[in-house]
Amino acid sequence: MKKMFVPHERLSVFIKKVLLNAGVREDVAYHVNEGLVQASLRGVDSHGIRLFPHYMASVKAGRINPDPEYKFERTSASTGKFDADHTFGHAAGIESARKAVELAKEAGTGSIAVFNSTHFGAAAYFTLEIAKQGMIGLSFTHADSLMKTYAGKRAFLGTNPISFAAPVEGEEPFCLDMATTLYNFNKIKQLRERKHPAPEGVGADTEGNETTDADKISMLLPMGGYKGYGLSLMVEVLCGILTGMPYGPNISSMFKAPLSQKRFLGHFICAMRIDCFQEEKVFKRRMAELLNELRNEPPMEKGVPVQVAGDPEKKAASERTKEGIPMAAPEAEAFMKLSAEYGVEFI
Repeated sequence: MKKMFVPHERLSVFIKKVLLNAGVREDVAYHVNEGLVQASLRGVDSHGIRLFPHYMASVKAGRINPDPEYKFERTSASTGKFDADHTFGHAAGIESARKAVELAKEAGTGSIAVFNSTHFGAAAYFTLEIAKQGMIGLSFTHADSLMKTYAGKRAFLGTNPISFAAPVEGEEPFCLDMATTLYNFNKIKQLRERKHPAPEGVGADTEGNETTDADKISMLLPMGGYKGYGLSLMVEVLCGILTGMPYGPNISSMFKAPLSQKRFLGHFICAMRIDCFQEEKVFKRRMAELLNELRNEPPMEKGVPVQVAGDPEKKAASERTKEGIPMAAPEAEAFMKLSAEYGVEFI
C-alpha cells in the first residue's frame, strides 16, 4: 500500500467513533480527537494520528483511564492543581488550559500543575487554545528518560518540550513548540519504519556514541549541548518536582513499559492576560509587525525564505486541509485493524 491522503474530517469522525466505541467518555474523546488531528494537520506527524493505535492499546490494557474523575484544587488566586486521574493527557491538558484562562481572567495570570496524567501529544494544542482566548500561553511536560546527559554516557532526562503561543493581528497565533532535543523519539521510530538514516547530531547508541543509524539510536542528544540539557532540567522541575510526579529515569517508558502500567506524568500550563501589561490590540498589532519584519529579512539562500516559529505548521495546515493528511502504509494498516476491532468504517 502506497502513501495515501485522507481528509481530516474523515479521520476525525473515525477517531471519535472508535474512542466512543471503546468506552471513552464523550468529552475526553472530543479533546483527544481534536489534539491528534490538529497535530497532523499542522505537519507534526510524530505526535499526531500515528499515535492513535498506541493510545487505543493503552486504553484496552488499562494504562489510560477512559472515564476519569477529575479533581481540581484552587491553591491561590492565580494557581491550581489538577488531578487527571490517569486519563488522556490531551483531555487533562485542555481542561487545565481552560482552568488557567479562568484564573487569568480574574487574577491576571493562571498556572496549573497537572499530575497523574499520560502523554499529552503536541504541546501546541494547549498554548494555541490559550492564545485563541486572547492571552499568552505556555505549556510544558516531561517524558521518559531518552536524552543523553551532557558529558555523560547515559540518558536521564526526557525530551521535555516547551510551547509558547501569543495572539497576532491578522493571522493565527505565533506558536513555538519545541523539544529540548533536535528530534523526539517518535520521529526516530518514523525513520526506522521508512528505513531512513537520522541526521548528524540527533542520536547516540547504547554506549553514548553519536550515530546516524536510526536502528542503533537508543538515546537523543540535547539541542545545543548543555543549553538543551539545562532547559530539559528546567521542565523537569516544573513537571516532575513541582507536581509531585516521578522524574527522569523513574518515569515509566511510553513504549517499553507494560501498557497496563500507569505513567504518572506531570504537565505545567500557564495563561497570562495581555491587557495587564499592554493594550491587547496594540500587542497584537506589534506582534504582526515583529513577525513580518523578521520574514522580510534578506535570506541567506535564494528561494529559502526567513521564517518564524509556527510558519511551517501554518503552511502544512493550509495544504493538508485541502489535500488531506498523509498516511504511510503501516499507519493505514493499523487504522484498518482498529476499524475491524471497533466496527467503525475507515475508508
